[in-house]
Amino acid sequence: MWRSIITGTGSYIPTEVKTNQDFTAHKFYTEDKAPINSPTEVIVEKFRKITGIAERRYVEDTLTTSDIATIAAERAIQNSAIDPETLDYIIVAHNFGDVVKGTFQSDAVPALASRVKHNLKIQNPGCVAYDLLFGCPGWIQGMIHADAFFKAGLAKKALVIGAETLSRVIDSYDRDSMIFSDGAGAAVVEYTEVPEDGSGMLASCTLSHSVQEAYFINMDKSYAPGYDAGIRYIKMKGRKVYEYAIKLVPEAMKSCLDKAGIDIKDLKKAFIHQANEKMDESMIQALYKLYDLPQAPDNIMPMSIHYLGNSSVATVPTLYDLVRSGKDERHKLHTGDVILFASVGAGMNINAICYRV
Repeated sequence: MWRSIITGTGSYIPTEVKTNQDFTAHKFYTEDKAPINSPTEVIVEKFRKITGIAERRYVEDTLTTSDIATIAAERAIQNSAIDPETLDYIIVAHNFGDVVKGTFQSDAVPALASRVKHNLKIQNPGCVAYDLLFGCPGWIQGMIHADAFFKAGLAKKALVIGAETLSRVIDSYDRDSMIFSDGAGAAVVEYTEVPEDGSGMLASCTLSHSVQEAYFINMDKSYAPGYDAGIRYIKMKGRKVYEYAIKLVPEAMKSCLDKAGIDIKDLKKAFIHQANEKMDESMIQALYKLYDLPQAPDNIMPMSIHYLGNSSVATVPTLYDLVRSGKDERHKLHTGDVILFASVGAGMNINAICYRV
């Protein structure tokens, strides 16, 4: 038996720290362009209590999404000790391409994956580089793609990257702008014979709901009165996303575990997209209730949203790299541990992977 195994990880955490205090000078408006007259300090504190975010990271002005994707990729390649010329695929999950600081236009030609391959100086034309647009679940979906390629006999080694610079596409007049951040995470995944410990990808699940849900997250004009209507920013119907996620993500996670034949009591960690602390906590508790268990075990869910914010496709691979590399003091992984990756985002899309470390 062969399985897809993560042999190396890497991430890039931007250096510019934006605290909640930095937003107290902002003027916020509603979707109807009405000013929010509550004291900004009150708005910011209420935001922290709901999302759990105290800090987020932004990239330096000189960096783009493909730049930080390359840095994370280099670290994953080094960690895996592979020859990059042996890669069959480079899959880069993102949503907005490269947006140069001070501009508003997304640049995705050539594909970011092609840019990363160029930056890595990979000569092999058999290394196929392509981008994946799938909302926040993009990196997990890239892993699912790689696993499918392996099982089809089309590849044996892939580099899957999630990178985003959301600081370049946020509306500073929108309270939700405080959620978003920048970052990049990457993994080298290889198709190998299953070792004695049974490591590797055990099962996956993907769902898309695109009827009423399609525009829960979209691009739209600024909330500020009189602002250029031709410039678009990321927008989110927060309440609808929350209700959608807490109902359907736990069901997808359960489907994935059941497909893998894993008892919920054997699950050691759940790496869930870092979108909102309360939402993630509700989702993990709902998962255990689906198994008629009163609550999730303590310390089951690593979290980085408090100091990294929501970096979209980068949250899950970055969080996994931090734990896997021993940089998260509260969480440890051991050989044989069963873990879940799960995400939800624009589309609306949901996915999950059951994996044995």
